[in-house]
Amino acid sequence: MIKLRTAKKKPEQVDDKPFKTVYCLYRVSTAGQVDHDDIPMQKEACREFAMRQNGWIIKKEFYEKGVSGYKVSASDRSEMQNLLTAAQNHEFDILLVFMFDRLGRRQNETSAIVETFNELGVEVWSTKEGQQRFESEADYLLNYMRFWAANGESRKTSMRVKTRLSQLVEQGSFTGGTAPFGYRLVNSGTYNKKGRELKKLEVVEKEAEIVKMVFDKTIKEGYGSFMMAEYLNSMKIKTHNGRPFHSMAITRILRNPIYCGYYVRGESVSPKQPELVIIDEDLYNEAQRIVDGRMHDAAEEDKVPRYTDSESIISGTVFCGHCGKKMCTTTHLDCHFTKSGEKRMGKRKMRYLCVGKAMRKNECDGQSAYVGEKIDAVVMKYLKECFEKIRTTPKDITVERNFKAHINDLKRKSNQLKSDIEAEKKRMRDLTDEIADALTGSGRFTPEALSNALESCKHKIVDKSNELAELEKTLSDQSIELKNLDERFNQFVSWAEEFENVPAQRQRMIVNLLLDGVYVFRGYKIIITMKSTYKQFLSDWIDKAS
Repeated sequence: MIKLRTAKKKPEQVDDKPFKTVYCLYRVSTAGQVDHDDIPMQKEACREFAMRQNGWIIKKEFYEKGVSGYKVSASDRSEMQNLLTAAQNHEFDILLVFMFDRLGRRQNETSAIVETFNELGVEVWSTKEGQQRFESEADYLLNYMRFWAANGESRKTSMRVKTRLSQLVEQGSFTGGTAPFGYRLVNSGTYNKKGRELKKLEVVEKEAEIVKMVFDKTIKEGYGSFMMAEYLNSMKIKTHNGRPFHSMAITRILRNPIYCGYYVRGESVSPKQPELVIIDEDLYNEAQRIVDGRMHDAAEEDKVPRYTDSESIISGTVFCGHCGKKMCTTTHLDCHFTKSGEKRMGKRKMRYLCVGKAMRKNECDGQSAYVGEKIDAVVMKYLKECFEKIRTTPKDITVERNFKAHINDLKRKSNQLKSDIEAEKKRMRDLTDEIADALTGSGRFTPEALSNALESCKHKIVDKSNELAELEKTLSDQSIELKNLDERFNQFVSWAEEFENVPAQRQRMIVNLLLDGVYVFRGYKIIITMKSTYKQFLSDWIDKAS
């Protein structure tokens, strides 16, 4: 219900009143409709309708040009608010529109608008549908269904536009907007129906090198978006509009599949455009895994691979086994006293510190600090055994085994979704059978409860159907799933081959991408967990090792 300041209801109309004051509302959603005379058509229809009524006089007309009744709330529509204020002040008797969808296309909100006008003593009329009333339970249900249909039309219109844009994307066409960093807009040599020349993207080589650097430092050195932005700004590199880089600009670069040569709109993906390729797909996919790991949910657990100057290659992956908090890396200068009392300074040593315990931020019954060398030695031994095992693991057998397990899991989920959808459809049929009883007042449900229940069923069916479609799409293209498993296995083997010969920053990134965590307990009990993406290839070895 739209909330308005309290106002007295207008006295009921008397039969002998000589005339009724009419206010009209005309609305179109787009500028194109304004240009095509939609408002004059509405105005003419409303004036002719008023002339046919007994004693109706149009005193004022309100215009909403280019205002979507679906996307824009009534509280943000100035003319709608002016009408509601006028109704509170009892300035008119009748609100007249061409069709009720001119009031809005939000099924719940639009119904509330009409009810509010009625409560203020204003009749709401349409030239096509007559008067809208709220006098009985049947009126409520019929009104809900009417505005539900209007809401559906808006969704259909939006769907038609999105479908056309998706079709253009799937044809490999640029659908408009600004050029991403690394590209510029140039004339395409093709024209639209209005005779305007369309644009296309073209690679800017200088910017393309910067894009490659962003991906390279993210993947190999663990740069986060903030640090990457600071790095580019320190080199005086600017964005398209001449401004410094910020973290969101870096994230947009890392997330944009255009750098692999693909236009994407929603779920539609174009064929690969070779002339637009800047980043190899394998590098892009690895960057996505890193960025996904830095999302909010992962960040809450402090399990995010980041750039750090620490000497430890497991920095960012070590956690206190007692309180679960991330451990920071510190150093301390070892010293001892000789028999003569002379203080001798030793080597600077690394240690892992439980911040929660040391700073008393939380209760923890573990140690405050652990010697870094002891923990690193255990982890390095684990990694060497892990890499040696993956190098000698038969690829074909391992990948096929995991592929079959993955497909069986998808089939199980698919069957469960089908069962859920059928159950919701049956519930919706049962509720539909109650409509007749609800209209007569003899049913188990009120019209309002019935409408809400039907809407809930509809949403659940749509959501589960979409999820089922995604699963079936995955199942139908099993070759892609097999390729994904194959790529992950090859990535694992690649890390095993390069690990001992790359810089510490690269080793740290490999550890962060491979391990889920290193958990340290009092007395140097250590539990190392590997991420499931790679654990699946060594499940037999890991089970035996545990």
